[in-house]
Amino acid sequence: MNDPIVARHWLAVIAPKAGPALATSTVLILARIWNANGAEHSVGNAALMTVLATGAAAAGACASVGRSGDSTIAGTAFAASGGLALAGVAGYADGLSLPLLMWVLATAIAYGLAARYWRTDRRESVAYERRTIERREDHAHVERVEALRAGAQIEVARSGAAYAESLATALITRAALPGFDPVELTRAGLPELPAINTTKEN
Repeated sequence: MNDPIVARHWLAVIAPKAGPALATSTVLILARIWNANGAEHSVGNAALMTVLATGAAAAGACASVGRSGDSTIAGTAFAASGGLALAGVAGYADGLSLPLLMWVLATAIAYGLAARYWRTDRRESVAYERRTIERREDHAHVERVEALRAGAQIEVARSGAAYAESLATALITRAALPGFDPVELTRAGLPELPAINTTKEN
């Protein structure tokens, strides 16, 4: 049985690709709001964001060290570190040039990191689709072979039944002809026909 074809909406296809840009844009907008509310040239706020960004980067480095390192946790930590650094620069700076430059760099880095995971996911999806197609083709081949075998058996049985019916009709027609002698058939080498008892038992 064929699986139903489900068409994804174009928003569902585009949304994951727009995720990094939306994330960095949200951080930039919130940082500029924070800048307008007193973070501009605030050394304490800048120091706080520096410490948080450094801590997140250190957590990402620790999570990625060793054979048992979790790449998901490390990626999340590094992303948080970049976001905090962007927020700190955008909140501390008095103009838009440096925050926009940081936003472009952060967005490019985010897409560079995401592209690797997208490629891996795409390779896994393609491999899964190939395995699924191979399994379907194997099953379809087995079904075709079994259908041909069953059809051949049905045809043989049908031919045998038709032959038996034709033979019975020929024997009945032959026996009805005048001068039919089953003994002559036996003398000619044909199998002996069973005797027909025409008398009724009392």
